[in-house]
Amino acid sequence: MAIRFSYVLALGLTAGIGIWMATGTTVRMGESTGEDTPPPPSERAKAKLAAPFAVKVETLEASVRTPFLEMRGRTQADTRVEVHAETSGVVAERPVSEGSFVRKGDLLCSLQRGAREARVLQANASLAQANIDFEAASKLSGKGFSATNRVIALKAVRDAAQAQMQEAELELARTDIRAPIDGIVESPLTEVGAMLGVGKVCATIMAPDPMLAIGAVSENNIQNIEVGQSAVVNLVTGQSVEGKVSFIASSADPDTRTFRVEVELPNPDLTLKDGVTTSTQLQLADQKAHFVSPGILTLADNGDIGLRGVGADNKVVFYPAEMIGGGTKGVWLKGLPDKVNVITVGQDFVKEGRVVQPVYETVEASQ
Repeated sequence: MAIRFSYVLALGLTAGIGIWMATGTTVRMGESTGEDTPPPPSERAKAKLAAPFAVKVETLEASVRTPFLEMRGRTQADTRVEVHAETSGVVAERPVSEGSFVRKGDLLCSLQRGAREARVLQANASLAQANIDFEAASKLSGKGFSATNRVIALKAVRDAAQAQMQEAELELARTDIRAPIDGIVESPLTEVGAMLGVGKVCATIMAPDPMLAIGAVSENNIQNIEVGQSAVVNLVTGQSVEGKVSFIASSADPDTRTFRVEVELPNPDLTLKDGVTTSTQLQLADQKAHFVSPGILTLADNGDIGLRGVGADNKVVFYPAEMIGGGTKGVWLKGLPDKVNVITVGQDFVKEGRVVQPVYETVEASQ
């Protein structure tokens, strides 16, 4: 029977493999027997793990920052007075209107005088008669024709008549209600023909200069505010005015736990209006801080926010920090050393205490 060629080929390959295995010579994948050949991949991987992890490091230095505390609120006139009637009567004249500017002493309302003028004339006549009687008695007493006690009695009558005269004139003057301050007339404003009783409002006057920007500051920040402190007030109308803190409340609002703060604004041209929404920037004391990119911030295991840096012996150190401001380009941090080496690339792949290989790139803190 003929032997097929495939059988002979298979038998030959089997014999060859058996002889090769019997010699004991093996070749491993990726290895070479040469002296200058690199180590195998397994050894190279172990060596790579044993080497320090390379991280990019920047040296940051603290810079002086002028912080501002934002306080939202509204404008309010420094003085607003309701002018009340001190006597009763019908309004006969009202020479002012809402929105008009008045000076101190200008007439606001005039009441019908009624019998008040007659009472002044009567009091004046009584005073004149009392003066005549007193002078006559004084002359007679000087000549010995009148008793001294009569002179004293007539003097009392004269003084009483003079007091009645002053009271009648004061009551007559009260029919003219005048402005106690300079300002702008506002509502409520009485109408001609209305009956005003004692204590009723004739007009309301608002003094617009100076104007106040009022707001509230939290109890955490109130210790940073003081009277006389500079402030910049931005109004929703687009106006921007510089002023100074004029009042700080001594007690907090029981509901919001905030303190009322007032900033006085000069308003000589009366362009600032009452009740406008404001955003006040209160300038605080200068402080040292670092301006960094928010991308290099990280969290510690306990949740504290901060930065990872390189300390002594190239070991990773976590620096807790507090954000105190910032914008679209970065954030301001306080609580860091004045000069600190911060990991900017690779901070999320290393832990505190690990030795790393820093690759330094020194930059200056941005303003």
